Amino acid sequence: MPGLTVYLIRSAPGVLPAGEWVTTRLAWNHEIGSLVKLSADKLPALLSRSLASVYLISGDEFLLVAEACDAIRAAARAAGFTERTVHVAERGFDWAALESASANLSLFAEKRILEIRLPTGKPGTVGGAALVRLISRRSADTLLLIVTPKLDGGSRAPAWARSLERAGVHVQAWPVDAAHLPQWIEARMRARELKPEREAVELVADRVEGNLLAASQEIEKLLLLAGPGAVDLETVRRAVADSARFDVYQLGDAALAGDGARALRILDGLRAEGVEPALVLWMLARELRGLATAACQMRAGRTAEQALGAAHVWPKRQELVRRALARHDADAACALVTSAAQADRVVKGLLPGRPWDQLTGLVAALATGPVSGTSSGRGAELHV
Repeated sequence: MPGLTVYLIRSAPGVLPAGEWVTTRLAWNHEIGSLVKLSADKLPALLSRSLASVYLISGDEFLLVAEACDAIRAAARAAGFTERTVHVAERGFDWAALESASANLSLFAEKRILEIRLPTGKPGTVGGAALVRLISRRSADTLLLIVTPKLDGGSRAPAWARSLERAGVHVQAWPVDAAHLPQWIEARMRARELKPEREAVELVADRVEGNLLAASQEIEKLLLLAGPGAVDLETVRRAVADSARFDVYQLGDAALAGDGARALRILDGLRAEGVEPALVLWMLARELRGLATAACQMRAGRTAEQALGAAHVWPKRQELVRRALARHDADAACALVTSAAQADRVVKGLLPGRPWDQLTGLVAALATGPVSGTSSGRGAELHV
């Protein structure tokens, strides 16, 4: 399963017999000293079988990092690690005091988790050296858990991280890309005893693309509203309609479909509910980039089906985008992207103007026809 990659190294002293590997079979390399790469779904089974004394959790995907940490803490508690101390190593952190406290605590009987969070992933020269010493001096009654953002790999990895990889377990949390998101959502729903139809999974994926935390929250809401069992497309539609956030996506659907009156009503409702203009523009920009990509592909001679595939348009949304393509050729679609880039600068305060007026014009143009004064078709750089 994509999303979380686990690197398993030789077991730490006092956890398994000396020299024993965490796994008994190497999937892709049988040489001693090689790393073993396992998918995320193997992590619970690994923790139930063995517990290392050092873990590094790295990555920028908050949900996956948090859940990996939770799983390790739960396994540690089951193994008798009843105490937990947390240290956030920000600028000016006293590494010497941490080392001293760690050495002193080891004289007492209680097993504990020593958790060190590195907000920047860069402990500095002093901190890196301290981590190497903590790793080398670890004892059987202390589990060291280090949490960082994404780290460079291979030869660019810091010395302290390479030292850990020779002694413990490194878990990397990678974002789940759009192609694998439906698979991730379906597996998560089935783990919560929900049995979704394929169309229901695709709708959830479309609504939460790029936000695993939101996906997890929506799955929990579905479980609360519908209970365990089958989940169809209509159930998902009813559930997501209760959230103002998802009305942002309904705005995009209405504008692509050419329903200008409904799109503007939704926009007015979002404004009344206090939704940030930046969130609305983010959704519109995503739709416009896909539309422009598909339109340019069609101008280059590809069929509509090929163009939509190249633009990564979800199958269930292709009819909506086809309607928009019937109204906007490549030049018109690129002009819309240019208009969105201008709206982006207004929203950010870089140009004078009223953000909601910019959004109204953009929605109206997408839902009706080409923007007047079509540009050369090159579009504009847009960061939202």
